Amino acid sequence: MSDRWSPSVTVAAIVEKDGRYLLIEEHTQEGLRLNNPAGHLDPGESLIEACARECLEETAHPFQPQHLVGVYQSRFHREAKNGLAAEEITYLRFAFSGPVSNQIEDQALDQGIVRVLWLSLEEVRACAERHRSPLVLQCIEDHAKGQRFPMDLIHTDLSVWKI
Repeated sequence: MSDRWSPSVTVAAIVEKDGRYLLIEEHTQEGLRLNNPAGHLDPGESLIEACARECLEETAHPFQPQHLVGVYQSRFHREAKNGLAAEEITYLRFAFSGPVSNQIEDQALDQGIVRVLWLSLEEVRACAERHRSPLVLQCIEDHAKGQRFPMDLIHTDLSVWKI
Protein backbone atom coordinates (compact mmCIF):
# COMPACT_ATOMS: atom_id res chain seq x y z
CA MET A 1 0.00 0.00 0.00
CA SER A 2 1.28 3.43 -0.92
CA ASP A 3 1.91 6.15 1.64
CA ARG A 4 1.37 8.79 -1.03
CA TRP A 5 -1.02 11.52 0.07
CA SER A 6 -4.04 12.13 -2.14
CA PRO A 7 -6.64 14.88 -1.92
CA SER A 8 -10.33 14.12 -2.12
CA VAL A 9 -11.56 15.27 -5.55
CA THR A 10 -15.02 16.81 -5.55
CA VAL A 11 -17.28 18.63 -7.98
CA ALA A 12 -19.91 21.30 -7.34
CA ALA A 13 -22.78 22.71 -9.40
CA ILE A 14 -23.16 26.48 -9.14
CA VAL A 15 -26.64 27.18 -10.44
CA GLU A 16 -28.23 30.64 -10.52
CA LYS A 17 -31.75 31.29 -11.71
CA ASP A 18 -33.63 34.57 -11.42
CA GLY A 19 -31.10 35.91 -8.89
CA ARG A 20 -31.25 32.83 -6.64
CA TYR A 21 -28.70 30.07 -6.12
CA LEU A 22 -29.47 26.37 -5.86
CA LEU A 23 -28.37 24.86 -2.54
CA ILE A 24 -29.13 21.71 -0.63
CA GLU A 25 -29.61 21.23 3.09
CA GLU A 26 -28.06 18.00 4.34
CA HIS A 27 -27.29 16.03 7.47
CA THR A 28 -23.56 15.90 8.27
CA GLN A 29 -21.53 14.79 11.29
CA GLU A 30 -21.44 18.50 12.22
CA GLY A 31 -25.23 18.79 12.05
CA LEU A 32 -27.60 20.20 9.44
CA ARG A 33 -25.56 22.15 6.85
CA LEU A 34 -26.04 23.98 3.55
CA ASN A 35 -23.99 23.06 0.50
CA ASN A 36 -23.86 23.52 -3.24
CA PRO A 37 -25.03 20.37 -5.00
CA ALA A 38 -21.69 18.61 -4.78
CA GLY A 39 -19.96 15.30 -4.31
CA HIS A 40 -17.04 13.07 -5.11
CA LEU A 41 -15.57 12.09 -8.44
CA ASP A 42 -16.21 8.37 -9.00
CA PRO A 43 -13.98 5.98 -10.94
CA GLY A 44 -14.79 5.84 -14.66
CA GLU A 45 -16.37 9.29 -14.98
CA SER A 46 -15.20 12.71 -16.05
CA LEU A 47 -15.40 15.76 -13.81
CA ILE A 48 -18.27 17.05 -15.97
CA GLU A 49 -20.18 13.77 -15.73
CA ALA A 50 -19.64 13.68 -11.96
CA CYS A 51 -21.00 17.19 -11.53
CA ALA A 52 -24.13 16.47 -13.60
CA ARG A 53 -24.69 13.21 -11.68
CA GLU A 54 -24.24 14.77 -8.24
CA CYS A 55 -26.61 17.64 -9.00
CA LEU A 56 -29.27 15.24 -10.23
CA GLU A 57 -28.85 12.90 -7.24
CA GLU A 58 -28.97 15.72 -4.68
CA THR A 59 -31.61 18.00 -6.22
CA ALA A 60 -33.56 15.92 -8.79
CA HIS A 61 -32.73 18.70 -11.28
CA PRO A 62 -30.87 17.62 -14.45
CA PHE A 63 -27.79 19.89 -14.71
CA GLN A 64 -25.83 20.87 -17.81
CA PRO A 65 -22.34 22.14 -16.94
CA GLN A 66 -21.39 24.95 -19.33
CA HIS A 67 -18.49 26.78 -17.65
CA LEU A 68 -15.78 26.08 -15.12
CA VAL A 69 -16.21 28.60 -12.30
CA GLY A 70 -12.96 27.67 -10.62
CA VAL A 71 -10.72 25.09 -9.01
CA TYR A 72 -10.52 25.28 -5.22
CA GLN A 73 -8.44 23.65 -2.53
CA SER A 74 -9.37 23.49 1.15
CA ARG A 75 -8.48 21.52 4.24
CA PHE A 76 -10.99 20.17 6.72
CA HIS A 77 -10.23 19.05 10.26
CA ARG A 78 -12.72 17.04 12.28
CA GLU A 79 -12.03 16.52 15.98
CA ALA A 80 -12.21 13.01 17.43
CA LYS A 81 -15.56 12.40 19.13
CA ASN A 82 -18.12 9.72 19.87
CA GLY A 83 -15.50 7.01 19.36
CA LEU A 84 -14.55 8.26 15.90
CA ALA A 85 -10.95 9.17 15.08
CA ALA A 86 -9.96 12.71 14.14
CA GLU A 87 -9.77 13.39 10.40
CA GLU A 88 -7.71 15.67 8.18
CA ILE A 89 -9.04 15.89 4.64
CA THR A 90 -7.81 18.07 1.81
CA TYR A 91 -10.43 18.73 -0.85
CA LEU A 92 -9.76 19.66 -4.44
CA ARG A 93 -13.06 21.06 -5.81
CA PHE A 94 -13.98 21.74 -9.42
CA ALA A 95 -17.00 24.04 -9.60
CA PHE A 96 -19.10 24.27 -12.74
CA SER A 97 -21.96 26.59 -13.68
CA GLY A 98 -24.83 26.01 -16.04
CA PRO A 99 -28.59 25.65 -16.19
CA VAL A 100 -30.83 23.04 -14.63
CA SER A 101 -33.99 21.60 -16.11
CA ASN A 102 -37.21 21.29 -14.15
CA GLN A 103 -37.10 19.07 -11.10
CA ILE A 104 -37.99 15.45 -11.87
CA GLU A 105 -41.16 14.62 -9.94
CA ASP A 106 -41.01 11.65 -7.58
CA GLN A 107 -37.23 11.29 -7.83
CA ALA A 108 -35.78 10.53 -4.41
CA LEU A 109 -32.93 12.73 -3.21
CA ASP A 110 -29.63 11.26 -2.00
CA GLN A 111 -29.56 9.90 1.53
CA GLY A 112 -29.01 12.72 4.01
CA ILE A 113 -30.44 15.46 1.79
CA VAL A 114 -33.27 17.20 3.64
CA ARG A 115 -34.38 19.71 1.02
CA VAL A 116 -33.50 21.79 -2.01
CA LEU A 117 -33.34 25.58 -1.59
CA TRP A 118 -33.11 28.62 -3.86
CA LEU A 119 -31.44 31.50 -1.99
CA SER A 120 -30.42 35.00 -3.03
CA LEU A 121 -26.76 35.95 -2.77
CA GLU A 122 -27.60 38.03 0.31
CA GLU A 123 -29.34 35.05 1.94
CA VAL A 124 -26.37 32.79 1.15
CA ARG A 125 -24.01 35.32 2.73
CA ALA A 126 -26.27 35.73 5.78
CA CYS A 127 -26.15 32.01 6.66
CA ALA A 128 -22.41 31.39 6.14
CA GLU A 129 -22.11 29.80 9.59
CA ARG A 130 -24.38 27.00 8.35
CA HIS A 131 -22.32 26.23 5.23
CA ARG A 132 -20.67 22.84 5.00
CA SER A 133 -17.42 24.52 4.01
CA PRO A 134 -16.11 28.00 3.18
CA LEU A 135 -16.07 26.92 -0.48
CA VAL A 136 -19.89 27.09 -0.65
CA LEU A 137 -19.85 30.88 -0.49
CA GLN A 138 -16.54 31.30 -2.33
CA CYS A 139 -17.83 29.48 -5.42
CA ILE A 140 -21.05 31.50 -5.40
CA GLU A 141 -19.17 34.79 -4.93
CA ASP A 142 -16.89 33.91 -7.86
CA HIS A 143 -19.90 33.08 -10.01
CA ALA A 144 -21.69 36.29 -8.97
CA LYS A 145 -18.70 38.40 -10.04
CA GLY A 146 -18.81 36.74 -13.47
CA GLN A 147 -15.93 34.30 -13.17
CA ARG A 148 -16.28 31.73 -15.98
CA PHE A 149 -13.72 29.63 -17.81
CA PRO A 150 -14.29 27.65 -21.01
CA MET A 151 -15.05 23.96 -20.68
CA ASP A 152 -12.21 23.06 -23.05
CA LEU A 153 -9.89 23.92 -20.17
CA ILE A 154 -10.84 20.45 -18.89
CA HIS A 155 -9.56 17.47 -20.85
CA THR A 156 -10.58 13.92 -20.00
CA ASP A 157 -8.45 11.23 -21.61
CA LEU A 158 -10.30 8.19 -23.04
CA SER A 159 -8.44 5.99 -20.54
CA VAL A 160 -10.82 7.26 -17.82
CA TRP A 161 -13.68 5.20 -19.26
CA LYS A 162 -11.57 2.09 -19.83
CA ILE A 163 -11.41 0.69 -16.33
